[in-house]
Amino acid sequence: MELAEKTLDKEYAFKGKIINVRVDKVQLPNNSIGTREIVEHNGGIGILPIDDENNAYVVKQWRSPYQKVVAEIPAGKREGDENPLDGGIRELKEEIGAVADEITSLGELYPSPGYCGEIIYLFLARKLKFSSQKLDKDEFLNVEKIPFKKLVEKIVNGEIADAKTIAAVLKADKIING
Repeated sequence: MELAEKTLDKEYAFKGKIINVRVDKVQLPNNSIGTREIVEHNGGIGILPIDDENNAYVVKQWRSPYQKVVAEIPAGKREGDENPLDGGIRELKEEIGAVADEITSLGELYPSPGYCGEIIYLFLARKLKFSSQKLDKDEFLNVEKIPFKKLVEKIVNGEIADAKTIAAVLKADKIING
């Protein structure tokens, strides 16, 4: 069966700084007409820093949609048509004040493909050198150093719920520990 849908019309309900929301009229594979509510997002970058002693670094920050502090890898939105690797380097410096001599791609993540076009690009950063953070003026977070093995355990035990963090840590664990 052919699964592709044909977009017939796009109508924007909201255009914002971070997201746009639109409603698409589509022709379905069986030729009937349907609608799709789509969130447009420029994409994000997540980077998992691990130091020479095998400690990982996560940031804890308030996340309004969940009304709580969430632990996650350093991450942020992609700026314009920014190269994802450049964005990862930028986020690493901004959020934990580090630069990495070795960065490995961990691939792409579609966080919610049913309604959102966001792609999160994931990276592993090794051989870190630390200096000072360069947080955005509206960014408030705490950095936590945690043994990588303990971080993997926290994910397996359900103590960390952030999708990009789970994906990056489990992919990195496979690379590091086989």
